[in-house]
Amino acid sequence: MKHSSNRSASTAPPGSGWRAPPWTFRTRPATRPERLLRWVLRRRRLLAALLLCAAAALAVQQLTPGAPATTSVLVAARDLPAGHSLGPADLVAAAVSPSMVPDGVLHTGMAWLGRQMSGPARRGQVMTDASLLGTELLIGAPAGSQAVPLRLTDPSTVQLLRQGQLVNVVLSSSKGLDGPTSNQVLATSVPVVWTPALAKSGGGLLPSQETDGLVVVAATAEQAVLLAGASARGKIFLVLVS
Repeated sequence: MKHSSNRSASTAPPGSGWRAPPWTFRTRPATRPERLLRWVLRRRRLLAALLLCAAAALAVQQLTPGAPATTSVLVAARDLPAGHSLGPADLVAAAVSPSMVPDGVLHTGMAWLGRQMSGPARRGQVMTDASLLGTELLIGAPAGSQAVPLRLTDPSTVQLLRQGQLVNVVLSSSKGLDGPTSNQVLATSVPVVWTPALAKSGGGLLPSQETDGLVVVAATAEQAVLLAGASARGKIFLVLVS
């Protein structure tokens, strides 16, 4: 009888006062991975948008080139005329690509202060030692070139000359006052490296009053021998060539 009574109690309906064990109707506590998964699922759209933005930012960073290498040089701060004596405000430092830096470039420093320009320069032009008067007149000329001054018979000719202009130097001479005149080409296609336009009153290569009709050309050693003192043997004329 006792055994039958216990079995009857175990199968009693819910409304008869019987209570099930407490763990049968409770939800099992979620583990940490399960909680993380639920959090991700609830915010999956937000996370997808964030991942897309991160991928786009990474792609832009990979495709964007790095800052190019530069070097500091001196450039003309404004248009500078030939013969101008450089002052502190005439040149400024600028960063340029190393591949664009010419030989003899002027770097930061004041060694150039007071030097005269050997030719005109545009604003922003990179300055080199060839931009200054002095021994730099022959920079770029073939090895062995010599600077030879010439006193022209017709001083007005120098107004047509610019640095780099190629000229033929012609000596015109005659025997006696009424003798026949002969012309001799002393040098062909020699470049002009200096003109009176580069002279400055009170300075420069020569005082300005002594530069009338004077030019300097770059010649080979053989040409220099013929040109030296040519004005004492006759009249010197220049023929402009291309």
